[in-house]
Amino acid sequence: MANNQGNTQTSNGSSTVWQIVGRMIGAAVVLAITAFFTPGFTINSIWALAIATVVLTIMDYLIVKFTGINASPFGKGFVGFVLAAITLYVTQYFVVGYSISWIAAIIGAVIYGIVDYLIPGNQEL
Repeated sequence: MANNQGNTQTSNGSSTVWQIVGRMIGAAVVLAITAFFTPGFTINSIWALAIATVVLTIMDYLIVKFTGINASPFGKGFVGFVLAAITLYVTQYFVVGYSISWIAAIIGAVIYGIVDYLIPGNQEL
């Protein structure tokens, strides 16, 4: 019986890792589509996209952890939209090859919200 519990925990642990990886890939796809359709928003390489996805995910986690507000464009109405635009904009200071203007961040938050809504899964900014 002890062996079954250990196997279950290991199985759940690897399942959780794959869920995180899947969400990160989904978030990267949504971010890439957003950058493609947003004028003034560029991501120069796949590595910049990957790092930006990680940075955005960490910032979203910290915002939720400390404020309780979901930083997705449709997460908490206007406040979530503003937080999404700010996180898209601030990310450029942490990622080389990622650039965005204020106007593009606002437009990008709208596009990100629409694309995130249309693509199945639970991707969050």
